[in-house]
Amino acid sequence: MINLELSEGLKNMDQLTRGLAQGMLRPISRKYDIQEHDDIPEMEQLGGLMGGGAPGGSKKESDSESGDVMSSFLSEDGSSNEIKNGGQMTAVVTVSNIAWGCCGLMLALPGVGLGNAAIQSVATPEQKERFGRVYAGMAITEPSTGSDSSAVSTTATLDGDEWVLNGEKIFVTAGHRCNTVVVWATLDKSKGKAAIKSFVVPKGTPGMELVRLEKKMGIRASDTAAFSFNNCRIPKDNILGSAEVADTEEARKKAFGGVMQTFDNTRPMVAAMAIGVGQASIDMSKDMLSKEGVSFDYKKRLYNCSAAQAEMYRMEADIESARLLALKAGWMADNKMPNSKEASMSKAKAGRSGSHASLKAVELCQSLGYSVDNLLEKFARDSKILDIFEGTQQIQQLIVARNVLGLSSKELK
Repeated sequence: MINLELSEGLKNMDQLTRGLAQGMLRPISRKYDIQEHDDIPEMEQLGGLMGGGAPGGSKKESDSESGDVMSSFLSEDGSSNEIKNGGQMTAVVTVSNIAWGCCGLMLALPGVGLGNAAIQSVATPEQKERFGRVYAGMAITEPSTGSDSSAVSTTATLDGDEWVLNGEKIFVTAGHRCNTVVVWATLDKSKGKAAIKSFVVPKGTPGMELVRLEKKMGIRASDTAAFSFNNCRIPKDNILGSAEVADTEEARKKAFGGVMQTFDNTRPMVAAMAIGVGQASIDMSKDMLSKEGVSFDYKKRLYNCSAAQAEMYRMEADIESARLLALKAGWMADNKMPNSKEASMSKAKAGRSGSHASLKAVELCQSLGYSVDNLLEKFARDSKILDIFEGTQQIQQLIVARNVLGLSSKELK
């Protein structure tokens, strides 16, 4: 049984975050789009208003253990289980609203980094306690490694009571502003993806160098960094989870699956960002078209509407279907259900729908949509990355196909 109606708590959070997005983020959105890489003091203030952490970020309350109990259901053995709308479903609601205000600024919120999600997904209870308040970026992508996370070549070698990291990482979101980076590295390249582990590396650790900050088309308020690791030493217990490398194929699959579980929690969040940007594009373009005499009363059949009306209705339906997919994926995570397929479905659908809505809004509003006097052109630039990072459209479709067909990555590439 699934109930995607928002609880009273989530409705209140929905209203709160939409108000914060409209009152705090929209007014400064253009400023920090232009002033790329500048410090953003407003983000510290917003993080404080949200209880010291960003949605889906480092707060313990973001775990799926917490949440509003909606109802109960009977399992196969007849026992009663509670259905929860917890941290993940809350994050889908709040992230989409904050991204509606400004996606770049949302990604600059302290504690919203992908590294925080990795800590919550993979870390031991002791590590969650120790690293629970950090602001963590995630370093996965390498110059020769893009969508295939299993091809990581950065190495981690145990030397006494320390791990020694060597390698390069690129496209690290929040790499400049964060205080910690979760680094993916291999313990033994010959053992494939089973030997890939994640390590917590505090900024300023000797041997860790921030090489450059990227200049980007969109989400310009969010910094994106490149790092090099040259004999970078960290404590032995900064490896997330176990250092054991599985010795059977089945165990290796399970081990790497545990590392990849991070994405089952974060892909619905990326979907929520795309939904927020797509909804922002729809809302703004509707306001602009209404001022030009185009009405949206939803009383006519689609084939009796004007082209602009019909296009807007299709976009709204598309974004709403993406929203429901993201809510379902988050709901499943909150209720401890495997959601890899649903997480990828939501990310693929929302990434495509958000990008389409933002570009179509520019087209419908013509010169006003293309002008920097309005934010529509910014929404269009921001939306493209949401269809790319944390797995491209093609990667998501592969994951969904493997889950539906029951095939391995080797069997279906």
